[in-house]
Amino acid sequence: MNVGDKVPDLELKDQNGKAFKFSDLIGKKAFVVYFYPKDFTPGCTKEACSFRDSYEDFKELGAEVIGISGDSTESHSKFASRYNLPYVFLSDDKKRARDVFGVKSSLLGLIPGRETFIFDKQGKLLHKFNSMNAKKHMPEALYVLKKNQN
Repeated sequence: MNVGDKVPDLELKDQNGKAFKFSDLIGKKAFVVYFYPKDFTPGCTKEACSFRDSYEDFKELGAEVIGISGDSTESHSKFASRYNLPYVFLSDDKKRARDVFGVKSSLLGLIPGRETFIFDKQGKLLHKFNSMNAKKHMPEALYVLKKNQN
């Protein structure tokens, strides 16, 4: 995906087992989609909690936060519950979203990549950010959304 591209019309299951379509957000709110390697690992937990701790800031900007990994809906449900994570988690167990978004694996292909995509209200990609440093994703996403407020 490149800046300016439209969000893929993809359907995945959320942490409650319900169908979620990115296209349902278009025209309603901006959104941040962050891909991370695995539920309950130290870096991924830190990243998820940083989005949780700033979730009100995202909501004030009219944006939704969506976390995606290859974990099952059940794992996401436990993860969200244990850490009081108030936003959407999607199960990408078949790696369809990773493929469509173009998220590459890291560490010689051993670890699923960590990449964040920021979309405007029309579903257009404003910015993408790739770093295995989990601490950098939330501030980068918040900065881009604030910068693009109309």
